Amino acid sequence: MKLTPLVSALGLALASQFALAQQASGPEQTAAQLMDPAKVVQPMQDPKAAVQAMTNLMDPATMMIMMQRSMDPATYTKMAQSGMSPDIMRAYMGFLDPAMYTRWLAAAMDPNFYTAAMAPMLNPNMYFKWMMAPLDPRMLQMALAPLNPALYMNWAMAPLAPANLNLMMAPLNPNLYAQWIAAAMNPQTYGTWGAFLNPATYGNIPNPFTALTQPAQQQQAPAAAPAKPADKK
Repeated sequence: MKLTPLVSALGLALASQFALAQQASGPEQTAAQLMDPAKVVQPMQDPKAAVQAMTNLMDPATMMIMMQRSMDPATYTKMAQSGMSPDIMRAYMGFLDPAMYTRWLAAAMDPNFYTAAMAPMLNPNMYFKWMMAPLDPRMLQMALAPLNPALYMNWAMAPLAPANLNLMMAPLNPNLYAQWIAAAMNPQTYGTWGAFLNPATYGNIPNPFTALTQPAQQQQAPAAAPAKPADKK
């Protein structure tokens, strides 16, 4: 009987962790990826992420979150900041990685991939969510958003926001170009192909001329002088 509270606590802990995992990979994450220029290509580079993104796009909550964020001028400021960051270069250079195409080739031959991709389309709960979407409080809130004066005030004050002022001054910052140069010279930016830019790759290759130079060095080495015999008294 004493183990009952412990089992209940463990059950609640596991349930909370499962809920957090579902929330982390739910509509919030997909909406954040689709509205970030540096992260929008992540579902295209991983079949598992693509299936998760397709599943979340079937959920009307993803559309509602994207619509709510599109009404906030700070969303476009973050998109512009992400577009000027070298992270966008690292993201799109991932298409040059042969490992990405290997993953998609393996997924194309896996029946579980097609089953997971078709599962949200065969789920009746998804269609029920779309039928009830017009009555969702978030949808009603967006429908009444044009009547809120704070919405227009946010857009009117957006040019004077500190984030937008920093964004306009970013092209004058030399550190921005230094970050782009560092990302372009980093072998990790190019995935598997980055090994060709890594000097350590060529340092591990043995020198083929070592065998030709060793005999010559042995011939040029002076012979050791013979030991002198000890004087006898």
